[in-house]
Amino acid sequence: MSETTSAAERGFTMPAEREDQRAILLSWPLNPATWEDRRNELETTYAGFAAAISHFEDLKINCIRTEQPRISKLLSDAGADAARVELLDVPTNDAWCRDHGPVCLVNRATGARLLDHFLYNAWGGKFPPWDLDAAVPEHAAALLGYERSVVPMVCEGGALESNGAGLMMTTESVMLNPNRNPTMTRAQIGDMLMRSLGMDEILWLKGGLFCDDTDGHIDTLVRFVTADTVLACVAPDDSPNAPMLNENLRRLHEYRTRLGRPLNVIPLPLPAPVAPPDGWREEMLPASYANYLLVNGAVLAPSYRQPRNDARAASIIGEAFPGRTVVQIDCADIILEGGALHCLSQNLF
Repeated sequence: MSETTSAAERGFTMPAEREDQRAILLSWPLNPATWEDRRNELETTYAGFAAAISHFEDLKINCIRTEQPRISKLLSDAGADAARVELLDVPTNDAWCRDHGPVCLVNRATGARLLDHFLYNAWGGKFPPWDLDAAVPEHAAALLGYERSVVPMVCEGGALESNGAGLMMTTESVMLNPNRNPTMTRAQIGDMLMRSLGMDEILWLKGGLFCDDTDGHIDTLVRFVTADTVLACVAPDDSPNAPMLNENLRRLHEYRTRLGRPLNVIPLPLPAPVAPPDGWREEMLPASYANYLLVNGAVLAPSYRQPRNDARAASIIGEAFPGRTVVQIDCADIILEGGALHCLSQNLF
C-alpha cells in the first residue's frame, strides 16, 4: 500500500470520465431498508442499467455470494452480456458505489493504475451503518489487482469531477462541511485533494441541489465535457434551486484557466420538480440530468418520466458528446433514494 498523499509526486492523476475505461464498478442494492416499497421495480430497472453498461464495456458488481444466482437471473432477463459481467463477493451496506467505491488514478507515463481509498462516513454520518461500504476500496484493490492508497480524509467520489488535465471541480458545501473533516482547514482539504488526486488546481463551486442528502455533490451540478467545456445545471427563477445554481454559474463564468481562458458553459435544465411519496425524509428529490454516466462509446443518461424534458436533456447531452450513443435509463424509482446513474457507479481506468 502506497503512502497516503504521494499520488501526485508519483505521477498519478484522476482521469476525465470521457477517457477509455477498463470497467465500471457497481454495488448491487441489497439493503432491504432502501427502496422499501418499490424493490421489485428498482431491481428490474437496476438490472437494465447494468445490462446497458455491459453492452459497451466490462462490468464488476459487488454482490454477496448468496445473492449471486438471483442477480445473475435478473441480469440475464435484462439482456446483459454475461461474458462482460463479473460478480464480486463483496458485502455492502448500500448501493452508492460512486461514493464508497475507490477513485481510480492513472500514471500516463507508465500506464500504472492506483486506487485512492478515501475515508467514508455516509455523507456526514446520515445513514448508518456504513462499515461494509467503507471497506469496499480495500476489497476492490485486492480482487482486481490494483495498488491502493489510503487517503486520511473523508471524501466521496460524487464530490469530485476532473477535466483530465489537472483541473478539478468540487463544492464547498460538501468538502468544507464540518460533518466530513471538522479539524481540517480549507487549505488543508484543498492540498490533500490535489496531492491525492494528482490535480494542479481546484475550481470551488458553492453548493448543490435543494434537499440533497449528499450536501451538494458536483456530479448532480456540473460535469466536464472537454478540458474547458462544462455542462452546468440551470433552473427557473422560481425554483428553490435557482439561487445556488446561479451562484455556481457566476463562478463558472468568472473562472479563467492558467492560460487566461474562460470555460465554455453549456446550460443543462433540471427536470421538473420530482416530489417524494408522503412522509418521505425530504420535501423534494434532487433529480438532475447531470447525473449521467460515460462509458466507452456511450453516455447513459437519466430520465424521469417527463417526456419533453427528458428528450431535451438527451439532446443537449448527445450534442455535447458527439459520436457516443445516448441511452436513457428510467430513474424515476432510483431517485427516491436520492441519486441516479452516476451516483450508483464508479469508473475503473
